[in-house]
Amino acid sequence: MKKRSIAALTAGLAVAPLLAAGVPGQSAVAAESRTDGFSSPSGSALLRGVDLDAVTIPELQGRMKRGSLTSSQLTLAYLRRIDAVDPKINAVLRTSPTALSQAVASDVRHRLGKVRGPLDGIPVLLKDNVNTRDMPTTAGSLALDGTPPDTDAELVGRLRAAGAVILGKTNMSEWANFRAAKPTSGWSAVGGQTHNPYVLDRNPCGSSSGSAAAIAASLAQVAIGTETDGSIVCPAGMTGIVGHKPSLGVVSQSGVVPISAEQDTAGPMARNVIDNAITLSVLGGHDAAAGADDAFGLTEAVTRTGGLRGKRIGLWRLPSLGADVDALMTRTAARLRAAGAQVVEVTPPYQGRLAELEFPALLSEFHRDIDTYLASRNGPRDLAALIEFNRTHPAEQTCFAGQELFEQALAAPSTTDPGYLAMRAELKDLSRRSIDETMAAHDLDAIASPANPPAWTTDCARGDNDVIPSSTPAAVAGYPSLSVPAGFVGELPVGLLLMAGDQQDTELLSLGAAVEHRLKAWRAPRYLPSATPGR
Repeated sequence: MKKRSIAALTAGLAVAPLLAAGVPGQSAVAAESRTDGFSSPSGSALLRGVDLDAVTIPELQGRMKRGSLTSSQLTLAYLRRIDAVDPKINAVLRTSPTALSQAVASDVRHRLGKVRGPLDGIPVLLKDNVNTRDMPTTAGSLALDGTPPDTDAELVGRLRAAGAVILGKTNMSEWANFRAAKPTSGWSAVGGQTHNPYVLDRNPCGSSSGSAAAIAASLAQVAIGTETDGSIVCPAGMTGIVGHKPSLGVVSQSGVVPISAEQDTAGPMARNVIDNAITLSVLGGHDAAAGADDAFGLTEAVTRTGGLRGKRIGLWRLPSLGADVDALMTRTAARLRAAGAQVVEVTPPYQGRLAELEFPALLSEFHRDIDTYLASRNGPRDLAALIEFNRTHPAEQTCFAGQELFEQALAAPSTTDPGYLAMRAELKDLSRRSIDETMAAHDLDAIASPANPPAWTTDCARGDNDVIPSSTPAAVAGYPSLSVPAGFVGELPVGLLLMAGDQQDTELLSLGAAVEHRLKAWRAPRYLPSATPGR
């Protein structure tokens, strides 16, 4: 089921009279949310004075409470924007046939004063490795492109219980970039290639490519991504949005297509920190009935101008990402210092050893965890059968033919093997020490680094150009990380990656809100066909 047109979605809607009654000025929605996204200077679609590029969840909830906006209006505007804008970037695989009826149900709750919390009525997109009982979940692979899973992922259940409108599913790097030795991020056999909204011949990074590109293009208020190492924070940085990789265990991985239980986590992606924080409060099972202003206690941090005074931030420069990125980090550090932060240069230890050990450990874990997941789905029942499926389906080889990682994982030691167990134990120890020791030695509130280089050109023959070490310490340790827009190299966004200690998600989001407020680096994409800067 590909994206459905707005006409198809509304034609069979059993609650159409309620929709019309509940959407004051519905004709204005059609007129004002033209959704081409290209005619206005900011590239945004306007909905009765709402700038979809800039509005936050608390602002939307305030309008819903006052009766000047409904979830039906908001959902319809996003669906129309997907119809108009997504053909440029190919980020949304499918929209939910029940999106508008979900919105109508939220409107009824708002009228009756039975709002379930700050996500009630807010449109959310899901990466297509998150199980949904009413839409296919494919991880980008034709092997799973059939009957939907029997049940929702636990995180989807939390979103539904909080009243969120599940708008649809986003494209992703097939099997979360864990199939081929030279993959192309943003490509899957199911969805094709996702493009970077800022410069269309550039890559969005992976594997939460569609979620990131969709949010950058304002195709939903929030999207869900997943990360094993870099797959939330790199796409967020590359597309100029905010992405949060939570501490391991904060968000349930039940019903999410795995790579490794030791590192996998889902997390929110949005155009601002407060929307990330509100979404995480629901994903993590916090009080869904709390007001939007209370979610993780971050509204004050978002609006506070002195939030960086006295904060100590360690800057890990990573000059290997290029002189332009390094110059941007110098300017960023100067702006943070001007806001009262103390910025010191650091180099977290043990990075060479982490790079040496991580991949072999992930191979063993992937074989274990993907076999368990496949056994719950129709299609290939284990990794060996999946490898054979790819060999016999030419459509799986149209961008890159390889499945070397699958084959290496099939031959990898079991997760009961003493050699594997020693590797994972060393990885956990060194990754945590790399962050803990650096923060303790300099009395830091967080470590900062560039989240990404300027986006490289998408090239199926070459594959990705993405050796980006900044995400690894937090990813392997299971510690939180957060990418916040830092600025641009030419037309291409670069994110500032912030890392903190275990379970310090609240503190990291609060600091990220203060950094976001100071840098004000976000701007809407212009959908340029090509550009010179970057690689």
